[in-house]
Amino acid sequence: MEQNVDGPSDGVYVGNAGADAALDRGWLLGHFKDAGDPRHSEDVEIKWGVHPPGDERAQWATGEVRTALLVLISGRFRVELPGRSVLLCAQGDYVVWGKGTDHSWYAEEESVVLTVRWPSVPGYRIPDAPA
Repeated sequence: MEQNVDGPSDGVYVGNAGADAALDRGWLLGHFKDAGDPRHSEDVEIKWGVHPPGDERAQWATGEVRTALLVLISGRFRVELPGRSVLLCAQGDYVVWGKGTDHSWYAEEESVVLTVRWPSVPGYRIPDAPA
């Protein structure tokens, strides 16, 4: 595969979701990437989430102002929404939730999920757990 030897100076970035996601908590694209990086966007965020069995969101996301799409690539992944639990268990299963919908999640098995959220806005990062 072609690599970014000179960086993204030509406006093109070529990478691997698994390798690049490991560098930024799973995030491949969004407002948090450097402004000169083709992966910088204030319109959308994309995450390649690799979750071991039993992995769960540390706390519910509340006060949501984004819309989200979460697609199961592999595994069994549960998305918790107010009054509803959605189990994604077949490749390609997905769930969409809109602005104002609180959420959390839990990996029932080792899972890979692709999340797309829009717009890309700061304020939802859960602080890293103390070492």
